[in-house]
Amino acid sequence: MNVIKCLLPIILLASCAKELDLTINASSTDPYNIIWKTPSKDHTGSMPTGNGDIGLNAWTETNGDICFYIGKTDTWGDNGRLLKAGKVRIKSTPPITIPNGDFKQELDLKSGTIKIDSKGNISGKPVNLSFKIWVDANHPVIYINQSSTVPVSLTANIELWRTKRDSLPEIGVSDLLEKRDMPGSLYQPVIVKPDNLISGDKNYIGWYHHNKKSIGFDLTNKLQGLTEYFEGDPILHRTFGGTITGTKADKINDSTLAVPSAKESTIKVHVLTQHPATPENWLETMEGIISNVNKIPIDEHYRAHKEWWRTFWDRSWINATPNDNIEANNKNNNAFIISRAYTLQRFLDASAGRGNYPIKFNGSIFTVPTNDKPGGADYRRWGPGYWWQNTRLPYLSMCASGDYDLMQPLFKMYADDIFKLSKYRTKKYFGFDGAYFPECTYFWGSTFTATYGWTPYEEREDPLQESGWHKWEWVAGPELTFMMLDYYDYTQNTDFLKEKVIPVANEIIKFFDNYYKTNDAGKLVMYPSMAAETWWDCTNPMPELSGLHSITKRLLSLPENLTQIKDREFWSKMNAKLPDLPLRDTPSGKALAPAERFEDKRNVENPELYAVFPFRLYGVGKPNIEYGKNALEHRWDKGAFGWRQDDIFMAYLGETEQVKANLIERSRNYDKNSRFPAFWGPNYDWTPDQDHGGILMKAFQSMLMQSDPYSDKIYLLPSWPKEWNVEFKLHAPKETTLKGHIVDGEIKSLEVFPESRKADVIILNNKSIK
Repeated sequence: MNVIKCLLPIILLASCAKELDLTINASSTDPYNIIWKTPSKDHTGSMPTGNGDIGLNAWTETNGDICFYIGKTDTWGDNGRLLKAGKVRIKSTPPITIPNGDFKQELDLKSGTIKIDSKGNISGKPVNLSFKIWVDANHPVIYINQSSTVPVSLTANIELWRTKRDSLPEIGVSDLLEKRDMPGSLYQPVIVKPDNLISGDKNYIGWYHHNKKSIGFDLTNKLQGLTEYFEGDPILHRTFGGTITGTKADKINDSTLAVPSAKESTIKVHVLTQHPATPENWLETMEGIISNVNKIPIDEHYRAHKEWWRTFWDRSWINATPNDNIEANNKNNNAFIISRAYTLQRFLDASAGRGNYPIKFNGSIFTVPTNDKPGGADYRRWGPGYWWQNTRLPYLSMCASGDYDLMQPLFKMYADDIFKLSKYRTKKYFGFDGAYFPECTYFWGSTFTATYGWTPYEEREDPLQESGWHKWEWVAGPELTFMMLDYYDYTQNTDFLKEKVIPVANEIIKFFDNYYKTNDAGKLVMYPSMAAETWWDCTNPMPELSGLHSITKRLLSLPENLTQIKDREFWSKMNAKLPDLPLRDTPSGKALAPAERFEDKRNVENPELYAVFPFRLYGVGKPNIEYGKNALEHRWDKGAFGWRQDDIFMAYLGETEQVKANLIERSRNYDKNSRFPAFWGPNYDWTPDQDHGGILMKAFQSMLMQSDPYSDKIYLLPSWPKEWNVEFKLHAPKETTLKGHIVDGEIKSLEVFPESRKADVIILNNKSIK
């Protein structure tokens, strides 16, 4: 199977094989598989897997019980919070943990399967017990397959924790009823309603959560003057939950299902969200899903499931190893740890990135309970909202890895649903055409309630949000446009260009053109404005200004047969209005500045470097790279964790040793309360921190390869350390892929598809292709 290729030298492969009982295979993800030789004490020892919409945190307890929380991308509760779908416990007789036996739980990446095996003696006889847990890549069902050398009986239990009407003691940031300056007359407690067990004479058990009410949606929209826009409530009557079936199973009670003793048996957990739906509608749809799934043999389901994962892993890979055999012989070497971190984060993205909504930066769908935090596994710091600056980070690497399918939920929410609301909001608030994306938004597009403020729209002179944290932070529009232009460049999807990119780009540019005025020289004066959340009082901020420079430049470089004359005239006119990018003096010379004028520092971002990334106007292969290097050297704030982009800035400025050091630190910085080594966090956000892993992925790719959005150039080895060997496959614009092997800083092989693009590849270490 041609999946992620293992790059370790033979001596390291042999060592890995001995330690982990692996078969040496140069085309295997096995070296990155996570293997535990002991059970876990509780949910802190969970392993993740998923099918892109449904995700599991699964673990084996010391008594042999297999437990898992179920997450889903669209299980929005009646308070607008993204809830877990449920929790299931599987008991086996005999239990999977055999006294004095050998235990192994393995996350098999190439098949997206958690494998649990135990060998030992029971009553003096040798026994092998084996379980496979996988979430069907093509259907909304979780499988627990048991195959053992002796008969095994199973029971499945639904474990509800939302069991009664309860008031949350903490109202988190971005909650719909968040109480900051909320007048007492409007205050309402956040009430969590219980889940419901399915009763009646069924051959399965199940549960569901039904939103009989919707708290905060109408209030938020009324405050913001958006009520008449919405035709329906995305929260009210949303219903979600699951059912459990099993081989020849008997229902013991409403929460317990028994599977009789057999050497092979299966439990299936079917998961569904439906909106709008009554419980009866939901159950009818669920029974249809059960019937359809049962029409196909399990073996066929598993073959198709494994084929999806095989195709996924074949898209791309980066596998690095030290060129020093002594260091390479240490399985804990930095190159291996970073490569594993990259691979595991990509696995998490695939496990949670094909649902109805974008990946939640603060835990994705893999949150578990945390001591002293209310709501159990439903809790996540920073609540249910989407911050653009956080939300985008897991998506930065997806074009280069060829994971275009995982980008669709982001585009659907921002470039479709919220974009339409944004045009309406702009016209109502300001009386002109255009669109802007607030930094902070709920999944349907309204601004956070507490951020907007509690004075109704009709009573305001200023229709914008009251909170100063991101009042004029509007880089989301240019950056979304830039990301969609990347998507077009890579895929050459002209329908996407015409139907999504250009309409969004035009409305975003119109907003800035209409909102700000020009000076006597005909240049836009962007005031009031701010530079990210860091500088609150600015003129001509670097993020928005460099974004407008970049997208107008890129739009004007599109093929004329794919654009209209009136659009090109508009882009050209806007480009001519833009002032030069701001610079400042430093002890090292001129440097990129946060804005032309910047005051009132409140946060720890580095907005001056947005001209390096994401907008790539300065960097490797471009003039005046020293402006970016000086800005990096003299930046106000530094770090290699969470949403900090230092690693990416370093990669795009060719600072090899700096980005290497940052990635080493980042790849080893996982939540020590978690057993899984890619559950990053909590950092600034929450565990598992998807921003932390997103930055890691993009920086690692960019050390190895960068494509220039303003030309056809592809830069190879722009900031790759010569002491790391690597095998890789990555994607580039114009449906291009590069597959190569680098040893001791020399390119031993390089395949470029199509071959015509080979002339555009610039090798920056000046080594010839062998």
